[in-house]
Amino acid sequence: MHRELVEKRRWISDSRFLHALNYCIVLPGPEAQQLATYLGWLTHGSLGGILAGMLFVLPSLAIMIGVGSVYVMYGQMPEVQALLYGIKPAVLAIVLTACIRLGQRVLRGPFWWAIAVGALCGLLLGFSFIVIISTAAFLGWLTHLLSKTPLQGLGIYSGSRTAVASLKKTMQSDGYVIDDHTPAPKTTRTDGYHIAVAIGTGIALWALLYSVVYQLAPYVLSDMAMFFTKAALVTFGGAYAVLPYVFDAAVNEYQWVSATQMMDGLALGETTPGPLVMINAFVGFVGAAQHSSLTFLPISGAGALGALVATVFTFLPSFVFILVGAPWIETTRKNLSLAAPLTAISAAVVGVIVDLALIFAQHTFFPDGQLWSWRSLDLVAICITVLAGLMLLQFRLGMLTTLLISAALGVVAVALQLP
Repeated sequence: MHRELVEKRRWISDSRFLHALNYCIVLPGPEAQQLATYLGWLTHGSLGGILAGMLFVLPSLAIMIGVGSVYVMYGQMPEVQALLYGIKPAVLAIVLTACIRLGQRVLRGPFWWAIAVGALCGLLLGFSFIVIISTAAFLGWLTHLLSKTPLQGLGIYSGSRTAVASLKKTMQSDGYVIDDHTPAPKTTRTDGYHIAVAIGTGIALWALLYSVVYQLAPYVLSDMAMFFTKAALVTFGGAYAVLPYVFDAAVNEYQWVSATQMMDGLALGETTPGPLVMINAFVGFVGAAQHSSLTFLPISGAGALGALVATVFTFLPSFVFILVGAPWIETTRKNLSLAAPLTAISAAVVGVIVDLALIFAQHTFFPDGQLWSWRSLDLVAICITVLAGLMLLQFRLGMLTTLLISAALGVVAVALQLP
């Protein structure tokens, strides 16, 4: 999104983009869709935000329903498993690459590094995402409040006055449609009436949709509606931060999918267009398609209902968060007391992504579930992960090219019976 909107199309300046991104990171729920909604609102008001958010999701939902149908019917074929065998290690490399690239943007000083390492340690010790994110935000605000010098890494508002003025001048001359000085939409409102109407409308719409699912659909779909609403409200940091929570609940608590199916879903989510959080739709599809209460429907029909429920209740809260909060956030762009905690949250998310990578590495490198056992270690998967990382970071190959090459390597390895 940064490459397309900032570097290529020049619709929005880097500073405005990162300010919106930091707000979306602090929100629970899917970060990418929230960012699309925010930028749609910034360019065309509330209607623009709603349309941008919906159009960001709908094509991915259609694709995921198609992918889920193929997976449920043909996913256990040796040929499909061979493709997935090569893709899974590449997905791990993609997660690590995302971590590195976010770290390069955010970890610009020892304080932010400490936040990231602390977040990782907290997760490994069993602390919840909410505690980690809240603590990071508090530390960022407190450190900024007590520090006598500006914190490094807060975007154009840090550093010397000369550097700030020079960067602002460069941004003004770069011809962005929305630069650092473009005002928010004329319809921007931050009064209590606007907030109450937006929140009330969102709650009423959610209650109506949930009532329909609860009254007319089997219980598994109402369980999915409630769970994915909860996931949208209590998980922070984007898709990579949401996935550990969804993984644990879908596999261990509700048993909608197996751990292998969840890993396959992640691999498929990375290889299809759209936001990675659409793996929720995959979970909904597979969970509904194989649930006993929906056997009266065709597999594709039951799965499509599950995917639709998962998608609607995952993304609905995000529209409310953006339409309520974006007008207020736009008034705080030059407020360092808010920039510091937002940047601290971004730093903590780096640690969250590392934690996710460790979870995936366990399932990828130790497929038998025997952790740290040299006999169960999959050396071929490690080699594919390293090669995928080199393709992404060293040779600058695109994600799709990397995944295709990794899939081909997986097919060759399986054909040679190397795993």
